[in-house]
Amino acid sequence: MAGCGDLLIGQLEFYWDVHLWPRLQGLTDEEYLWEPVDGMWSVRPGEDGQTVYELADPVPDPPPLTTIAWRMVHIGVGCFAIRVNAFFEDGPDDADMFDPRHIPAEIPATAADGLEFLRHWYGRWHDSIRSLDKDALWSPLGPKGAYFADDPMLGLITHINREVMHHGAEISLLRDLYRAQVGSHHARV
Repeated sequence: MAGCGDLLIGQLEFYWDVHLWPRLQGLTDEEYLWEPVDGMWSVRPGEDGQTVYELADPVPDPPPLTTIAWRMVHIGVGCFAIRVNAFFEDGPDDADMFDPRHIPAEIPATAADGLEFLRHWYGRWHDSIRSLDKDALWSPLGPKGAYFADDPMLGLITHINREVMHHGAEISLLRDLYRAQVGSHHARV
């Protein structure tokens, strides 16, 4: 019988391979950055010319709507990169999984770069958690887990799965809306 780790990692693999990754194919720059309403969070050039991922602390209530670009970067950074960098890389000893030093320096500004960014960080997260044995999966996160220090790695994997599926569904809905609004407009012209 498969253990919890195999089931949870298999769940993420199935979602990625069958649902999310195929659904992202054909993404264009226009669609990636599409803003159907004013005030959306996205990825934009910062003052220094580097692409930034828009965030606010505290997050406004209600939070702004977000672009496909923002959601893809959110999955790549918030789900995968900061966790890989905190738990599987040689990051700063004093940096828990919420430390902004774990955010990659390069944020993708185009659809092609966004897809590569997401694929890269998914692969790193997947390979890292797939390499854990039963004891490591059940071990507490420790100081790198911040206020989740006592939770096991399996708890974090469960959370990441939920987040990827949640935000992946939002991306899919935005793609459907884009196709219905922008695609049908182009078809009528």
